[in-house]
Amino acid sequence: MAAAYLDLSVAQAIFGDPRAVLAWGPGPRVRAVECEGGYRVTGVWSFASGGRHATWLGAHCPIHAADGSPKYDANGAPLERTMLVRSEDVEWTDIWNTVGLRGTASDQFALNDFFVRADHSITREFDRECRESGPLYRMSNHTCYQLGFAGVACGIARTALDNFVETMRNKVPRGARQSLRDNAVVQSNLAQAEVNLRAARGYVLQSMADTWKDITAGATITVAQRMNIRMASTNAIHKAREAVDFAYNAAGATAIFENHPLERRFRDIHTVTQQLQGQLRHFETVGAWMMGVDTDLSFV
Repeated sequence: MAAAYLDLSVAQAIFGDPRAVLAWGPGPRVRAVECEGGYRVTGVWSFASGGRHATWLGAHCPIHAADGSPKYDANGAPLERTMLVRSEDVEWTDIWNTVGLRGTASDQFALNDFFVRADHSITREFDRECRESGPLYRMSNHTCYQLGFAGVACGIARTALDNFVETMRNKVPRGARQSLRDNAVVQSNLAQAEVNLRAARGYVLQSMADTWKDITAGATITVAQRMNIRMASTNAIHKAREAVDFAYNAAGATAIFENHPLERRFRDIHTVTQQLQGQLRHFETVGAWMMGVDTDLSFV
């Protein structure tokens, strides 16, 4: 999506290679200082998922004038842009020793007074500086993040439930007389986990389908649609977590070993819920908007 915010020649130079990959992550103590022809960029960015095989990296920065003073947009908000730099120009630090989602290798990279050309910077605001008119570019990148994490969460839960059914049919818990499949509590909880997961996934798909129908007809995504997708995505993440928790808990000690699939699913889903997209505060945002309260749309 970043290519749509670049001059065509720059976009072709960066993304013309079919192997080109762009990764980025947040950086709370970073800055870009205006200079002739571009910016001098300094800071450390983390959670750069996929960064180790990326060809380009995005360094999101607040903009400062040449004298060091922060710059603001017309609404008084800090002016921010994302600087695109080659992956070989950053210094990497391996920080991704995590509970789950270890395969993302979301490590940390740094720049120190590094020059970035002005035409290699973009805004992440979907309604500004975009030269493409396609439907994908008429919605917030946050929408893509929300849907992506909801999809990952639902996928983890789907495999957890499938694996639970497949491997636990013949398990007889220690001290029990019957297998797990004959246990009425397990049967009932499995069915409810299945229903909740399917319903949550269906809500996400229907919300996006309704929105996509409008934007492919020429409309721009509305705040109401963004709220709907925000709510559906966060709900899906937590319903997926509930499904995995059921499978892990019902499986007993079998699931605690590293060679069992439920062990990894448990770690991964609980890492997803800790990420920004899974935070429960998003329900507060949606609820406040529904009640007509002034609402921060930063993550909607």
